[in-house]
Amino acid sequence: MASKSKILFIGGTGYIGKYIVEASARSGHPTLVLVRNSTLTSPSRATTIENFKNLGVQFLLVRISFSLKRFWFNDDLLLSLLGHQYKIISAIKEAGNVKRFFPSEFGNDVDRVYTVEPAKSAYATKAKLRRAIEAEGIPYTYVSCNFFAGYFLPTLAQPGATSAPRDKVIVLGDGNPKAVFNKEEDIGTYTINAVDDPRTLNKILYVRPPMNTYSFNDLVSLWENKIGKTLERIYVPEEQILKQIIESSPPLNVMLSLCHCVFVKGGHTSFEIEPSFGVEASELYPHVKYTTVDEFLNQYV
Repeated sequence: MASKSKILFIGGTGYIGKYIVEASARSGHPTLVLVRNSTLTSPSRATTIENFKNLGVQFLLVRISFSLKRFWFNDDLLLSLLGHQYKIISAIKEAGNVKRFFPSEFGNDVDRVYTVEPAKSAYATKAKLRRAIEAEGIPYTYVSCNFFAGYFLPTLAQPGATSAPRDKVIVLGDGNPKAVFNKEEDIGTYTINAVDDPRTLNKILYVRPPMNTYSFNDLVSLWENKIGKTLERIYVPEEQILKQIIESSPPLNVMLSLCHCVFVKGGHTSFEIEPSFGVEASELYPHVKYTTVDEFLNQYV
């Protein structure tokens, strides 16, 4: 059996990064994480760092200003969970021995969605980064994992809520476009399955499992069945959503623009995944037992 690729992570202690690092280490990949000393000693990161140590993750210490080149050595793959990555692209070109680059995406497919500000500018920046990677001829895989279940499902995507609704629920638009909600650990598992897979080379890996794809109306119905109660559904028309986005401050305006993209414009599922540009994770890796939305919601009943 061929040895598994070594993976270097930048930004591996962040929200989604820690799940992907854990999946890498558990899968037997030599796993390295670039960190600052302040991260290693941060109380807020203590549990993550200890877990990494127990899994055999190696830490590479860096200063605030550093040259990426000296960390490449013979690393085969690079996964970045940072937002600013043009310096990383330059370092990859200079090193010349990175087999695959997974840039910080892990959300919607920025090339195939309709968005309004402020999400529009953020997506344009990510699309520009994609073009830079492709222009340099860097081997890549973009991961479009859609919504994080642990972020959206505990409140049923209700802005400002701290728990799932029990009486009434806000529905953006008509509630019919389908969205995708994936557990963070599953996103990590699918990503690591893809790193040595030639089928994902220079492609977008979409994490769109059928059992995690719901319209908002169907999601509310699922929740109602679980709690044995019918909720009052308050439908918010698109014009009102757009007005609220303009009038709101960060971070609410950002969240509303993302929800408008997905729940109103169908940003997760409004296009077909064509073989020319993408592959779907649950089809490529049917052996992965992912957590369904139905199963995930049971913990909040």
